[in-house]
Parts: sequence; C-alpha cells; structure tokens
Amino acid sequence: MAKKKLNKAWLAQHLTDPYVKQAQQRGYRSRAAFKLIEILDTDRLLRGGDTVVDLGAAPGAWCQVLRERLAAPGGGIAGRIIALDLLPMEPVADVEFIQGDFREAEVLERLERAVEGRPVDLVVSDMAPNLSGVAVADAARMADLAELAVDFAVHHLKPDGALLVKCFHGSGYSQLVALFKRHFVTVAPRKPRASRDKSAETYLLGRGLKDRQV
Repeated sequence: MAKKKLNKAWLAQHLTDPYVKQAQQRGYRSRAAFKLIEILDTDRLLRGGDTVVDLGAAPGAWCQVLRERLAAPGGGIAGRIIALDLLPMEPVADVEFIQGDFREAEVLERLERAVEGRPVDLVVSDMAPNLSGVAVADAARMADLAELAVDFAVHHLKPDGALLVKCFHGSGYSQLVALFKRHFVTVAPRKPRASRDKSAETYLLGRGLKDRQV
C-alpha cells in the first residue's frame, strides 16, 4: 500500500512539474536537459569546435542540448559528441553512441578508440546506479561511477578542460570532493534549479587539470 501511495505521489509531482512540461514542449527527452542548460550557461563550459564525451547519456536529453549548442550554421555540428550508456538510446543527429557498461574494460577501450587519442574539452556524466534504497550502498555505487569518470577525464581532457559529474550529497561526498581537488585547479558544487529540492543529487564541476596523465 505504501508503495502505491509513493507511486501516486511521484506521478502527481511528475505531471505537474514545470520542467517536465517544458521538456515536452521543447522536444527534450527528459527534464534533465534543463540541469545541463543551467550549468552550461552559468559556467560557460561549451564552445564551438569542442569535443564532448557524455557518460550515462540515455535517454539522450543531454546529447540533445549539447547538439543544439554545437550546431553549425550550414548543418551538422562544429565539434564532436561521443555518448555512452549501458542502456540503448534512440539516435540523436550527429552524436556518436556507444552502448555498454562503462565499468567494463572492453567498453572503456571502445570509448578510447572513438576519442582517437585526441584531447577532450568537456566530459559530462549523469551516470547513476540502480538504486536499492539503502543509502550507504547507493552512495558507494554512485561514488564508484564518479571515480571512474574522474579517471577517464584525467587521462583524456585537455589541460584547460572540464568535468561535470553527478553525485549524491551524503556518505562519501567529502571524499569525492577531495578526489576532484587532487586533480582539478577549481572545484565547485552545482545544484541546478531543475534538480528537485528533496533529492540528494548534486553535481561536481572540476576545471583545469593539475597534472594530465597519459
């Protein structure tokens, strides 16, 4: 019974959510598009010609936003967008998609081949584990994904590149901030307005590598 009430409450909130309505009106695949839009605008993270890697890309809302921002006047995009997710994703024009588990070495190798050894300007990660409801376990899984994103960024970002990663503000958060500070010149938390107030979700933004590893 409690689960039914919870589902009804979630559905009611979802249907009245202004970001859900805006996403539908603008053709975005999820309300998450507005989280990235706000951060891109606030921090001026993206420029024409940039190469971007989008981790945890499905259903593709962030890819849609990135493609809009990199759209070239004559068609296509000025730059590259390489997206990866464990789940399948409907194609987004001009986005190169890899399906696979980022935690697996073979999938990471496929992503590295797609990058072609060229430094990346921006890595964004909206990856999240399947949540169990056990806060400590979920935070540990989230931190593991965030650490993998940091490791990829450290090896593939340009010296002045940036990494944006979703994490949970709770158990393990301070350790993740410390990890970012070891590798990035500036580190800042971001809680976009489209991120629900009750959610522990937050984002960490690292800019400028202290020591790029190759």
